[in-house]
Amino acid sequence: MQREVDKPRSVHRTDWMALLSGTLFVVLGILILTRAITDPLVLVSLVIVGLGFAGLVAVIARVIRGK
Repeated sequence: MQREVDKPRSVHRTDWMALLSGTLFVVLGILILTRAITDPLVLVSLVIVGLGFAGLVAVIARVIRGK
């Protein structure tokens, strides 16, 4: 019986929006649990600014890739 040759792994590109958004929510969760952030207005503004930054990075990455 002949062994199957492993196919080379296809490399996918980094999804910057998902990566940065996930990091944002993990960091905010840690800050909330440690009570470093107690003001809801600060929390909402950090979420909006963080998601905006993640979106900007994702758009720039897509333009650089040429998609």
